[in-house]
Amino acid sequence: MARALNKLSAMAVKNAAPGKHSDGGGLWLHKRDEGAGQWVFRYTIYGRRREMGLGSVQDVSLKDARVAAEKWRGIAAKGLDPISEREREKRETEKRLHILEDIARDAFESRKAELKGDGKAGRWFSPLEIHVLPKLGKKPVGEIDQIDIRDTLKPIWHTKAETARKALNRLDICMRHAAALGHEVDLQATDKARALLGRQRHKAENIPALAWSEVPAFYSSISDGTITHLALRLLILTGVRSTPLRFLRPDEQIQGDIWTIPGEKQKGRKDKTPDFRVPLVPEALAIIEQAMPFARDGYLFPSVKKGVISDATMSRLMERRGMEARPHGFRSSLRDWIAEATDTPYDVAETTLGHLVGGKVERAYRRTDFLEQRRKLLERWANHVAGKSGKLLKLVEAS
Repeated sequence: MARALNKLSAMAVKNAAPGKHSDGGGLWLHKRDEGAGQWVFRYTIYGRRREMGLGSVQDVSLKDARVAAEKWRGIAAKGLDPISEREREKRETEKRLHILEDIARDAFESRKAELKGDGKAGRWFSPLEIHVLPKLGKKPVGEIDQIDIRDTLKPIWHTKAETARKALNRLDICMRHAAALGHEVDLQATDKARALLGRQRHKAENIPALAWSEVPAFYSSISDGTITHLALRLLILTGVRSTPLRFLRPDEQIQGDIWTIPGEKQKGRKDKTPDFRVPLVPEALAIIEQAMPFARDGYLFPSVKKGVISDATMSRLMERRGMEARPHGFRSSLRDWIAEATDTPYDVAETTLGHLVGGKVERAYRRTDFLEQRRKLLERWANHVAGKSGKLLKLVEAS
């Protein structure tokens, strides 16, 4: 015999005495002495009776309570536990509602170990933080589509092409990170957005560099012994990138006249990248000796306040002098000098700048990093920048 339904009325609910009152079909009103009440759905599953709260009478009307009870009766009729199903639905909803900002920061945290200095410079996260999160950060990651991405990056797609490209790539990493966490996302959203945005018109420009013939005059002008001048001098002499120089720890990385840069500190490299040895010629060792009194917290070139000297500090010195060239450009100055003023083999020249030469197999069989050849080359470069010599240098291939 079918159970009677809808026994209660809105007025009966309002005036019900304390106790339990059945509306039929497993829906009950539990009324308390102080007048408050709770809707409860009572059902039996696997031979066990269970009670499931559906909300208070203040928040859930009699009509809505009946709709909810009907839904859960149907679930129970299928042999499923309504309480377990409700928890599953809640988890699924939470997956869909995770916002991009939370996902992005979690993705960043999980990748810190792969980044230079654990990502403290902010270069990995800044394209997202500046250009994506202000518009999409509060949106559930599962709701982000190619239109959202296109509209977000369109203002900078051509005018700040490289930044926009990085932002799109970082966003793709975040979407894949969300999928790995179990969230439902469109993994093709970034590719579809790229197709909508079209080919970028902006062409990447090389960082301005000083002609190698002009380097000696600049080198002689940075001679006041300040941290900035000493850092720029060592940068010029060694041809390294600014990041490993700024984070140089002499006690840990310098042994005699060799500076070893850990593989993970090199641009675009992974943990398996071999360490890079930089030969320190007498001029470079003299610069390091002059800088040692400034060392703090283990760093040779500390900042005035905290941390290490910034790349912007060195750049601003050149900018204030009205120069177009920037610190990173001295690597180009060195490479041009090698090509035009020496007879250096290609492998030695490229290795001097820390570039990988050849494919994986070729590198696996090469047992030298040309250290002594690079030392002779950098000695000649030091003589050039210090105005001591301009002789042609000839190096031979290593056998």
